[in-house]
Amino acid sequence: MFNLLHSSNPEQILFSLGPIKIYWYGLCLVLGIIAALAVTKYLAKLQQISQEVVDDLSFWLIINSIIGARIYDVLLEHKYYASHPLDALKIWQGGLAIHGAIIAGAATIFWFCRKNKLSFWQFAGLIVPGLALGQAIGRWGNYFNQELFGKPTDLPWGIPIDIFNRPAQFLNNEYFHPTFLYESLGNLAIFGLLFYLTLHAAKNQKTALLRTPTPQFFVLIYLSLYSLLRFSLEFIRIDFAPTAFGWRWPQAVSLIVLLAALMILVKNYLKKPIAPLDQPD
Repeated sequence: MFNLLHSSNPEQILFSLGPIKIYWYGLCLVLGIIAALAVTKYLAKLQQISQEVVDDLSFWLIINSIIGARIYDVLLEHKYYASHPLDALKIWQGGLAIHGAIIAGAATIFWFCRKNKLSFWQFAGLIVPGLALGQAIGRWGNYFNQELFGKPTDLPWGIPIDIFNRPAQFLNNEYFHPTFLYESLGNLAIFGLLFYLTLHAAKNQKTALLRTPTPQFFVLIYLSLYSLLRFSLEFIRIDFAPTAFGWRWPQAVSLIVLLAALMILVKNYLKKPIAPLDQPD
């Protein structure tokens, strides 16, 4: 890991086939989607949910989440895209905002479940473990694009950034915090916890750790942990972001989501007696 991050600057293009170029960013995105889908289908099988239903939902979820992530990013940087409208289509250059993907994904799950008379929370809870894993893998695309890095650092795992990718105020700095790596590792830990909890709930096993195996609980845990992770990392990120009330916009959004999720967790899960796993709803 140290040699990969610290030895040389990465190339954006994986390989070329004539005029067709395959980018590392796209590969990381595709691998993240494949991993997320594999985890979701595995957990769905344990819960005896139709694989066909999961495939149908995943089709719309992938398309709409990518579109939502791009629209959100374009809106955040609307001044740039107003002057460069065609760049809004160049997703291989980066610019997929996770908050936009989550909003579009939640709307898609709600629409799909309402249309097919399914439980929104069941499918939302089913998807969040794979979502966290997909984020952990997809974040590596930022490394190859040399984007979304943090403040300058002298730490041994600092990554070199080409001078033309550095903000003007940091032209004399060479090494920067690999915030993509911090977020990737954080998402990997979130995935591990959610997968463990969901797996035990799906197998109806009693554990001291898991006593509230509702799908809503898993969604709230994901929102709380990821929002805390993102809120923390925004303190060292130096890429452009609009501000709100003195906070970077993603940081403000993360704080709002974190507080809301924690309030619901406290209200619904800490103030009421918790029923054993083997009792029916």
